[in-house]
Amino acid sequence: MQFFLDTADLGDIRWAARAGLIDGVTTNPTLVAKVAGDADPRDMLREICAVVDGPVSAEVVGVRTEDMYAEGRELAKVADNIVVKIPMIEDGVVAVRQLAAEGIRVNVTLCFSAAQCLIAAKAGAAYVSPFIGRLDDVGHEGMDVIREARVIFDNYEIETQILAASIRHPRHVTDAAMIGADVATMPTDVLKKLLLHPLTDRGLDQFLNDWAKVATRAKGNA
Repeated sequence: MQFFLDTADLGDIRWAARAGLIDGVTTNPTLVAKVAGDADPRDMLREICAVVDGPVSAEVVGVRTEDMYAEGRELAKVADNIVVKIPMIEDGVVAVRQLAAEGIRVNVTLCFSAAQCLIAAKAGAAYVSPFIGRLDDVGHEGMDVIREARVIFDNYEIETQILAASIRHPRHVTDAAMIGADVATMPTDVLKKLLLHPLTDRGLDQFLNDWAKVATRAKGNA
């Protein structure tokens, strides 16, 4: 499974890329707005793409086919590793087909059912993004969409990658990996939590304390 960082914060992206923890980045208008300030969003995307070797998803803000298509073409010019994010709406599906026909990779976002994932894949999406956490929030089992989409894609040898999105905690990552999602995109705090376990910290403290005792005895016998 690949790990993407779901943020537009360049500091967090640099940290994760330098540590070798991520394979790509996903952004959306909300994430960009949080950190953009007076900066040009296109310049921000160029910086992110320069830091990250893998795909960087950048989302359109239009909702009509012609607007999404035109904006998607412009976003694709920002860098070779840009993936254009298109919402899962009727006009969006048409834009996906048009962009994919030109060789532009598309990530279809805001998917909430396996049927939506299948439609997006049939339109030519490189990625589909089921939103696990938002489904959980309204009383549905978000992981069921990942599970059903995986079965469908395997049945028909569909190459579109399943990108588990709206991840809220480390268990989401583990469950998505066990089901067979190709990618998990997560905020920085979740990625950091994947690195941590209290027993790891406790064990390391014990090892260091025991070693300090040995070093002290050795000095006393010198």
